[in-house]
Amino acid sequence: MPCPGSPPGARAAKAATSTIPIVFSVGDDPVRSGLVASISRPGGNATGINFLTGEVVAKRLALLHELLPDVARVAAFINPADASRAEALREEVEVAARTVGMRLQILNPSTNREIDAAFAALVRERADALFVGPDAFYNSRRVQLANMAARHGVPTAFAVREYVDAGGLMSYGTSLADMYREVGAYCGRILKGVKPSDLPVLQSTKFELVINAQTARMLGITVPPSLLARADEVIE
Repeated sequence: MPCPGSPPGARAAKAATSTIPIVFSVGDDPVRSGLVASISRPGGNATGINFLTGEVVAKRLALLHELLPDVARVAAFINPADASRAEALREEVEVAARTVGMRLQILNPSTNREIDAAFAALVRERADALFVGPDAFYNSRRVQLANMAARHGVPTAFAVREYVDAGGLMSYGTSLADMYREVGAYCGRILKGVKPSDLPVLQSTKFELVINAQTARMLGITVPPSLLARADEVIE
């Protein structure tokens, strides 16, 4: 039973069966969330990929600061639907913002209408930039988020490149394509008879920085050459 990119789905599958093999991909700690006994020895019927969303929060915010060194106030979207994950992400963003010297405004949209209202709030409060937390619902609304950011002229940092493909400014995080390939490979090994308990949880190793140069120009942003040189892809 593959459960890619959905921590709540993975936990629901784990609660529903102790016999059907489960291959998950989650951004939070699979041990802490009860999916496996340990990373190296999962035990039970579940294993998968940990794509480390929390660990790259500080790096993503630092890259946003490098792109926009004069930014003083940043808003962050964190979906409260998964309470434990949202709380952990909030703590990580707060620490990261203090490290780079940014003031932080946290907003918690979890529906389409709430996304529109959150943009109105951050514009009203004059946030200089937006940080969108990693979340499956936000990913499904990436076109809406990219369009709203462009409409309001808000530079925005996202977790994965799919937002930048939709017109977002920049992203830094795990390659979802690579993660899905790993999930498929594990499913194939299980179908050939390998037990999930014998497959250690893999941790993502491929991270990518993607910048949309066209969006940067539209926002009047000059991307530093040092950042362009480190980007895995620049979308023109």
